[in-house]
Amino acid sequence: MPVTLKDAKHIAELARLEFSGEELESFTHQLNQILEYVEKLNELDTENVEPLSHPVEGNNAFREDELKPSINREEALKNAPDRDEEFFRVPKVIG
Repeated sequence: MPVTLKDAKHIAELARLEFSGEELESFTHQLNQILEYVEKLNELDTENVEPLSHPVEGNNAFREDELKPSINREEALKNAPDRDEEFFRVPKVIG
């Protein structure tokens, strides 16, 4: 079922977008080309193809958790523009 100019206007309205008449005609044509391509995909024989949840099988690339030493508090706070003994002081951002 081809997309009409009326359909394209409705889609633009739903997306809260404004287009000129020329742009709407162009988008209508482009949407119809996309639908033709998808229809072409429907011609493929997928009878013996297993459905996939993802097109590429991937393995987790997580590293092992390792305990590593951290910098001490004084080192972390030494370049802070404003601090309160052992904490960073930041401006209030929520009223």
